[in-house]
Amino acid sequence: MLLDTYGRVATDLRVSLTDRCNLRCTYCMPEEGLQWLGKSDLLSDDEIVRLIRIAVTRLGITEVRFTGGEPLLRPGLVGIVEQCAALEPRPKMSLTTNGIGLKRTAQALKAAGLDRVNVSLDTLRPEVFKTLTRRDRHKDVIEGMAAAREAGLTPVKVNAVLMPGLNDDEAPDLLAWAVENEYELRFIEQMPLDAQHGWKRDGMITAGDILQSLRTRFTLTEEGADERGSAPAERWVVDGGPATVGVIASVTRPFCGACDRTRLTADGQVRTCLFATEESDLRAALRSGAPDEEIARLWEVAMWGKKAGSGLDDPSFLQPDRPMSAIGG
Repeated sequence: MLLDTYGRVATDLRVSLTDRCNLRCTYCMPEEGLQWLGKSDLLSDDEIVRLIRIAVTRLGITEVRFTGGEPLLRPGLVGIVEQCAALEPRPKMSLTTNGIGLKRTAQALKAAGLDRVNVSLDTLRPEVFKTLTRRDRHKDVIEGMAAAREAGLTPVKVNAVLMPGLNDDEAPDLLAWAVENEYELRFIEQMPLDAQHGWKRDGMITAGDILQSLRTRFTLTEEGADERGSAPAERWVVDGGPATVGVIASVTRPFCGACDRTRLTADGQVRTCLFATEESDLRAALRSGAPDEEIARLWEVAMWGKKAGSGLDDPSFLQPDRPMSAIGG
């Protein structure tokens, strides 16, 4: 069991499969990209599957989310999913992606055992997409989402970040489009995880701003804490339902007290929090021949030291050195 000193139990594992990405989103990395991890630094497919097996069979993990960078860039992704689907007990499995490669991979991922996908899409305007991501791939993302829905990777959840002066007026349009296409939309406050360290609290689009904008067109009814559980998104029923919309207010309304996540980077480091400044190395133990019991114990020790919160509301908060692409969302 992955228990910490505050009584929280981690049952949700986020696994970064690569730090590479085929977009250059302004809130994530610079236009020229980053210095990527070397191949020998990355966990192999077998090492990833072994760590997930240890987490599921020994440590109580029930949900696995594959992330990146962009996880669809991982050549062995389908095989990893297939092996994890064969575990007993079988974990629920999802994938967070930019959607560009979904059109060609959705059917294979579903056949391998993936349950659903989260797709990042911040705008309905191709020209704004190009400005935000520095790539002209908007059509590919839209088609990828449709392919995921048709393959049964549902509910298809859409993650949107609103940026001042770019897409901050699009919240109602995004929600109307998501409802029409039977996608579940979730707005995420921009977080200080960009490689450039250019994030500023002043001027960011907050959860309050988003809800105010949505209410100009929709009636929103809050679901409440009982429905939310440990989920990061506060959810509202749209116009009486059945559609819902979520807001992840990581900055202005932190939800650390209910956090049930543990994170594994593409190079085999345990992170107890997106905003952690320390990591615990499992890759070294794997490659030195450590048995499963020792690796499980190292993971338990790492999670026992998890802090009470992210520290975002502390004036002394320091942004992690590793950007989102290396950590996994």
